Amino acid sequence: MIENVAVVVYDGVWPFELGVLCEAWATDRSDQGLPTFDFALCTPKPGLVKTAAGFGLSVEHDLGRVAEADLVAVPAVPRNEPVPDSVVRVLQDAYERGARVMSVCSGAFALGAAGLLDGRDCTTHWFYTDELAERFPKANVVPEVLYVDADPVITGAGSAAGLDACLYLYRKEFGASVASMVARRMVVPPQRDGGQAQFIRSAVPDCDAETLGPLLTWITENLQEPMTVETLARQSAMSGRTFARRFREETGTTPHAWITSQRVLRAEELLETSSRSIDQIADDVGFANAATLRHHFTRARGVSPQRYRRTFACSAETEQAG
Repeated sequence: MIENVAVVVYDGVWPFELGVLCEAWATDRSDQGLPTFDFALCTPKPGLVKTAAGFGLSVEHDLGRVAEADLVAVPAVPRNEPVPDSVVRVLQDAYERGARVMSVCSGAFALGAAGLLDGRDCTTHWFYTDELAERFPKANVVPEVLYVDADPVITGAGSAAGLDACLYLYRKEFGASVASMVARRMVVPPQRDGGQAQFIRSAVPDCDAETLGPLLTWITENLQEPMTVETLARQSAMSGRTFARRFREETGTTPHAWITSQRVLRAEELLETSSRSIDQIADDVGFANAATLRHHFTRARGVSPQRYRRTFACSAETEQAG
């Protein structure tokens, strides 16, 4: 369980990505009963750390503080400058003692320098994925995705995708309900799958038709209904091909993948907050049967629905149901 978080910074750190990690792990949300963390910024030489934006940060902790952390995170740092040897060592030590290690954007280059990407799936900002693959040929760089969980190493793409990676880790550690509450406090969507595209390749063309926003809302409110591209296209007054293209343009993924992710997300909530059986939940969220729910849930979350419920069930009704 994550209780102690250390963020490693050094000269040239980018402030936005650092701010993402501070927002996720340093903000006190105990007024809502949400987890709080012993949080610290750490640097090789305490004092003034120069940011890439031209201002400085006063950092009081040296890298010795990292040894206490359950989660060690690196925000965006200079790609074309050597990673300090002390940072390389502290990242290696954190990994070897079993801490989770996370990067945001070009922070992946620091993890690569420490050898933590060797033999692992990983990602970074789409603009740098080719460079990351060239610099660290033993890494399996996955371009364009929002984040990659190669436990215990999590790599997030650029900027706001770091929030997605952090919320994913909240969900993995504390459950969907906590992650959703944290997302609401951040005023961001509670769930974007790691495999979703980082960017939309082409702008949505100007036309008289409305965007798919209303349809996406309808889908989330009617997940129990059977849905195909053809039926949704008819509902949107489009051909199947046009609908599929427009859907990817607006969401960065396919209709099937998006609907499946929403069904898994809703299943998480029901597993946490209700005593309904796996068969009932499968029906509630639109999966054909319990086996289909188990397949998609385990593929998306890495654990079975039953194990997820044992870990995160929070209602008295669920606990009584066993």
